[in-house]
Amino acid sequence: MASGVRGKSLNALIRDVAEGYVAVNPLFLKSFDPEILRDFYHEISKVQIDIRIEKFPTRDIIAIRGRNVKLQRLYSAVMIIRNFARERRIALL
Repeated sequence: MASGVRGKSLNALIRDVAEGYVAVNPLFLKSFDPEILRDFYHEISKVQIDIRIEKFPTRDIIAIRGRNVKLQRLYSAVMIIRNFARERRIALL
């Protein structure tokens, strides 16, 4: 597994994406090697599963919104990575 990107571990980078501190776009992904891009893609899926596994905040509307926004940011990142990889003919599986 790749050690990290830009001085951060992949997991820390993905948590930053989920929190909205880092925006995933083609310019951001341009510096990634195909191997790191694959690892980044797979780690995002793992973090999505971790967020979904957490106990659902039934009566806390703010926590529900925060959870959904995190999942939405990660899903958007996945879609951007898929399109970026398809354009560059990089297999993510």
